Amino acid sequence: MMNLEWLRTFKTIYEEGTLTATANKLYISQPGVSLHLGSLEAYIGEKLFDRVSKKMIPTEKGKILYNSISPSLNDLMGVERQFQRTIQSEIPTITLGMCFETFQITLEKHMHKLDFNLVNRFSDYKQLLSELEKGITDVVITPHKSDTKGIVYKHIMTEKISLIGSKDINALELQLIIKTKDNKKILEWLMAQKWYGASSDNEHFVRFWQANFNKNPDFRQNYIVPNFLSIISSLKHGSGIAIVPDFLCYDAIANKEIQLLWQGNQKITNQIYFAYRKNSIYEEQIEQLLKLFKHQA
Repeated sequence: MMNLEWLRTFKTIYEEGTLTATANKLYISQPGVSLHLGSLEAYIGEKLFDRVSKKMIPTEKGKILYNSISPSLNDLMGVERQFQRTIQSEIPTITLGMCFETFQITLEKHMHKLDFNLVNRFSDYKQLLSELEKGITDVVITPHKSDTKGIVYKHIMTEKISLIGSKDINALELQLIIKTKDNKKILEWLMAQKWYGASSDNEHFVRFWQANFNKNPDFRQNYIVPNFLSIISSLKHGSGIAIVPDFLCYDAIANKEIQLLWQGNQKITNQIYFAYRKNSIYEEQIEQLLKLFKHQA
């Protein structure tokens, strides 16, 4: 099915003459403009523009399409303006990709301070980085880096994968066992506890086990919940232990709602990056987001 945004982008390219001018007018990235045009040309099966010294010269097929859709699109845009405050069309919109837990901890309570529109996307890091490269998203918060040229990665924090527990867990008993450096006894203590896990991410659990016991965990967690924040919430009210990134539970530990039990003999860390495309038209907004994330880290 033909996407209306493809047609809006096509019409603007036709009228503005360059991809850069189109991106500025529509408040989207230049890669996003190229993606819309490429999708429309693939759908139609013919080129709509020729590139001449960075200018976009419409082909005969492009001229026919423009003349066919222009009146209808003008009418639709008139309706849009009628039902939308003028100021909204002047505010840039940034698309930000990250995991849901990071959003809740670092951004959710601060969005009202931003002077631009923000669309939050939640998916796996591979998908989000792919969308960043294609211009679908403008910023991604990620522990992974790609080798794609044109993507800038700025370090914002280091997370430590940690064993946490509910208030009733005997932390001193565990510490005394850990001091013996007897992995068999440590495992016996761990296996005697009730375990919480996240259906959204099992990677941290496996890495912690491999680093400290040189094997994969050979048991199932007792309770599987939607995400890490659900684990933390569950431990505030129930009894058990779990392995989570430490930055997600700073407040709960400080408020003595849960306990930090162990970060392992072999500490597992992830470097978290703020990733965006070079020469973005949203440099001012991206810098504002970067400062916000660094402040929260």
